[in-house]
Amino acid sequence: MDDMLDLIQWPAFLASLAAAWLVASDTRRRRNWGFWVFLLSNVLWTAWGWHSRAFALIALQVCLAALNLRGLRKTEPSG
Repeated sequence: MDDMLDLIQWPAFLASLAAAWLVASDTRRRRNWGFWVFLLSNVLWTAWGWHSRAFALIALQVCLAALNLRGLRKTEPSG
């Protein structure tokens, strides 16, 4: 089980890269998806951090998730 949890860091890594690419897009729709993918990466990094007892990483992911929610709210069309 520990080996499986160690592997979470790789999908988290890939999600973070994909999210950064999407957020840098010129289109609102891709930027919007980027924030959702960033939130997924926050969850994955938090799971890996919990398993690894990396509590500073967990704190960072909570703060980054808050910023990602802010970005998501700003990129959503206002209606």
